[in-house]
Amino acid sequence: MGAHRRPRQRATGGGRARTAATITLAGAATATGLGGGTGHADPQPTAAQVRAKVDKLYQEAEVATEKYNGAKEKADAAEQRLEDLRDEAARKEDRLNSAREALGSVAAAQYRSGGLDPALQLALSSDPDRYLDGAAFAERAGSRQQAEVGRVRKELREIEQLRGAARVEVSSLKSRRAELKRHRETVTGKLESARRLLSRLTAEERADVGDRASRSAPGPRESLSDSAQAPNSRAAAAVAYAYQKLGSPYVWGATGPNAFDCSGLTQAAYRAAGVSLPRTTYAQIDAGRRVPRSELLPGDLVFFYSGISHVGIYAGNGQMIHAPNPSAPVRVAPVDEMPFAGATRVV
Repeated sequence: MGAHRRPRQRATGGGRARTAATITLAGAATATGLGGGTGHADPQPTAAQVRAKVDKLYQEAEVATEKYNGAKEKADAAEQRLEDLRDEAARKEDRLNSAREALGSVAAAQYRSGGLDPALQLALSSDPDRYLDGAAFAERAGSRQQAEVGRVRKELREIEQLRGAARVEVSSLKSRRAELKRHRETVTGKLESARRLLSRLTAEERADVGDRASRSAPGPRESLSDSAQAPNSRAAAAVAYAYQKLGSPYVWGATGPNAFDCSGLTQAAYRAAGVSLPRTTYAQIDAGRRVPRSELLPGDLVFFYSGISHVGIYAGNGQMIHAPNPSAPVRVAPVDEMPFAGATRVV
């Protein structure tokens, strides 16, 4: 019986060992599976984290917007210069044609009298390069002919110079348009990222993103009446225009009359007051006399962030009117809601 029990005991012991090993492995596998699942799960950001990320994206988009505005201003200027060059070239070509007609009359007279001077042949040539290369023959012409040939030569040379300048402007314009495209893609990409983040929030949380800037702001009219008055009529007119635009939507690149970005609003406000401002925040801060924050008056332009990427128009009582970002329309807001960078008195 003992001989029979010992094998059974071994078998029983082996079974326990295998069972323990199976339980241990199963436990380890289960623990590994649970641990792996926990390790790979991305924690959902809180509403506050989403709002902070959205604010950062809006700020980055505004930086890109101001770069876009600057590039567009330069592209528009290059396009205008190109158009002016083409107009001037067309006028000179008209004068060239008149000069050639005058030479043609002389040539016809010479032909009827028995010959055509070589200088006239060159001047009437349809190949300007050939004409210019052989212009020395003009010395053989008579005084009147020489003067007419000189006019043609001058017009041809000036037209060629204009065409060279136009080629430079075309190259510049292509470069500006490529730059515009890059900035446009940056702006739209960041705004789309912000939109996707906002879609994770509830309607109440999304509204909070747009409402935070105005929670401590006074009513539209009380801020100016409770503070120092504008230094002159043009500054007052600019502030009045900005008040009229409260509630207008923020649209990047827009300068009114129904939608604005930040520098578009300040530019439009002063345009309504008869003052021309540059297009971008970077240029607007140098468009007047710098003033310290302690001496702000209604109509002063107030700038924010170290990169000077945002601007508003001071309305008095520590408040400004600005176009914040796509989450909020033109509104009154505290000057201290963003990092203050400087102020300029335009007039």
